[in-house]
Amino acid sequence: PMRLKDILNCVNAKLVCGEKHLEDDIKRGFASDLMSDVLTILEDDIILITGLSNVQAIRTADMSDIKNILLVRNKKPSPAMIEMANDLSISLAYTSYSLFRASGLLYQAGLKPVY
Repeated sequence: PMRLKDILNCVNAKLVCGEKHLEDDIKRGFASDLMSDVLTILEDDIILITGLSNVQAIRTADMSDIKNILLVRNKKPSPAMIEMANDLSISLAYTSYSLFRASGLLYQAGLKPVY
């Protein structure tokens, strides 16, 4: 597993909310812009890597018990997203890297895929 703070450092990401999760162990990563695919994930301790920057991503993460979200392509979360993530105790960060680059770097650093 990787700690959230190490994941964020690896992809040069900025944490927007959820500082209490920085020491969390993240066992796997899942990259998708399709929230219907995210709903099929039954793993714990994962990070969702997505370019979908709206409250639906937060709601989907919450329904899937995902506590960490990384937005890619320099998508910055809206105030509504930040408020919802705070309310649901979900960490929210963003990076300028593409979905492909962020996923590749994290895989290379040792983060395991969901499948």
